Amino acid sequence: MARPAPGTLHGPIGSIVLRKLGCVDYETVWNAMRAFNGARTTDTDDEIWLVEHEPVYTLGLNCKNEKIVGPNSIPVINTDRGGQITYHGPGQVIAYVLVDLKRRSMGVKQLVGAMEQSVIDLLAEYAIDAMRREDAPGVYVNGAKIAALGLRVKQGRSYHGLALNVQMDLSPFSRIDPCGYPGLATTQLNDLGVSLDVSAAGERLVNHLVATLGYNGARLDQNQPEALAHA
Repeated sequence: MARPAPGTLHGPIGSIVLRKLGCVDYETVWNAMRAFNGARTTDTDDEIWLVEHEPVYTLGLNCKNEKIVGPNSIPVINTDRGGQITYHGPGQVIAYVLVDLKRRSMGVKQLVGAMEQSVIDLLAEYAIDAMRREDAPGVYVNGAKIAALGLRVKQGRSYHGLALNVQMDLSPFSRIDPCGYPGLATTQLNDLGVSLDVSAAGERLVNHLVATLGYNGARLDQNQPEALAHA
């Protein structure tokens, strides 16, 4: 049985809505998440949005004088999530986690722990020993980062989420200090011998997120979020 994340709620609490958005530019999804959270009520279902992004560097609220080495043609966006600088690109699956923490009586640390545990449990399926670090949120294999986390919570409701490297060009990470840590190596599922594409990896990731967050299942909604449709 998978080891529960610290603070994870144990009883099933209903299902969470799953939306698969495909490849969408970063700012469009970011604006849609903020609109979704701004419009949701106490009765609005929690949701997970699975996406890929075109190449983009994003800078979190903790960034201080972060630099990109060498000439750069990749867009750079200042965003409102926690954390520092990271890279997103094709071949990376991103799960944006839109949860009413107040309704769940769940703290931010509990949510982070559950998200990290979902990746650890996914990797354990393939006999890969992954770990979290107290000083640097995310998931690591042999010291190399395979998943990054960044969240924003407003009025007790979360947005942003986690990014799992699957089968991507990792070279843009070498031009930054990932998440603000100089020399931090990165890795991905394919380099660890796990032959999953982004779609399959996303399915497995959602299964583990549902379990660690304490939901009893995910309900696929094939419609675009209303906030995204009007973005």
